[in-house]
Amino acid sequence: MKWREVEIGQLVELCQGLCINKKSNHLVAETGLPLLRITDMINRKQSVFIKEEVPEKFIAKPDDIIYSRTGQVGLVFRNQFGVLFNNCFTVTPVNDELSKDYLYWFLRSDNTKKLANDYASGAAQLDLSHSAFKCIKIKFPTELSTQRKIASILSAYDDLIENNLKRIRLLEEKALMEYRILLSTNPLFEHPIEDVWEIKYGQNLPQTKITEEGKHPVYGAAGRIGFYEEFNYEFPVALVTSRGNGSGVAHRTNQSAFVTNNSFAFVPKNEFSVVHFHLAEMILRNLELTQLRSGTAQPQLTIAGLIGVKLKLPNNTAIEVFNKIVDPVFDLIFILEKQNTKLREARDILLPKLMNGQIEV
Repeated sequence: MKWREVEIGQLVELCQGLCINKKSNHLVAETGLPLLRITDMINRKQSVFIKEEVPEKFIAKPDDIIYSRTGQVGLVFRNQFGVLFNNCFTVTPVNDELSKDYLYWFLRSDNTKKLANDYASGAAQLDLSHSAFKCIKIKFPTELSTQRKIASILSAYDDLIENNLKRIRLLEEKALMEYRILLSTNPLFEHPIEDVWEIKYGQNLPQTKITEEGKHPVYGAAGRIGFYEEFNYEFPVALVTSRGNGSGVAHRTNQSAFVTNNSFAFVPKNEFSVVHFHLAEMILRNLELTQLRSGTAQPQLTIAGLIGVKLKLPNNTAIEVFNKIVDPVFDLIFILEKQNTKLREARDILLPKLMNGQIEV
């Protein structure tokens, strides 16, 4: 099997995402095309939208390869559709010498990510320029059929992961349906938000301590942003983003986790201990807390701003019946997520061995 090694800039072209500033801020809307920010792509969320009149060159298609260049350098995404944010660019082969699928997996490798971070500059925040990215050397089999075989082996793991994610989404829909039944078939009683939960700020965690792999997931402004060796919540808990454009958006942890100071944690008080994290998340999503955010340069939500917000709950007996149905649903979700973790680990062990020719195909 013959291999070739060249600077990647000889084989690809890059297209930068949309910069949101005073000139382009008029494009931000309540609905439209999702803005593809790094944290939103990691967490498969859509929290900011752009008007469809945005120039075509900024719109990423599902088969595009997206590469993060600012802050978290070297993350790779596919199967996305929306307006690419300025902290990323797309990477596209310029001819048939390089398979797009092989390129995707090359960019996904730890070695490529390390090189990208070495080439990036900036003290407060790393930034990878187009010219620096193009200096990365790519090694690839000269036969396109071999490139495709390597990519297909690795993609098989991703197919299994995606199937589990589809199952997770179906289970979440089932839980949401049970939530709607709970509210529609039982008397509801009004409570101030501060009576139901103790609302706590997360803790500051420097970006330098957040890793791509680790013991405990880290949750920031828009969901999971990486991993850390310690946790500050041992049990699943509902969260609400407190800083940035996603302020007021509810999400949750799924296991022991570290919650940063860009989110509030909602811990049920003793008399409301039956309000488990999954019910809390669904309730908080329906409270439209985004309407309470303040700040112009950077939107934010404060605990003081939440005090007095009213919500409606059925009695504890009805909630306990709901928990008997929904707790097992989330137990299965956690099992599927653990399976995905093991699949990712197996794939990532295989990836460099295929890319350097250690395993022949």
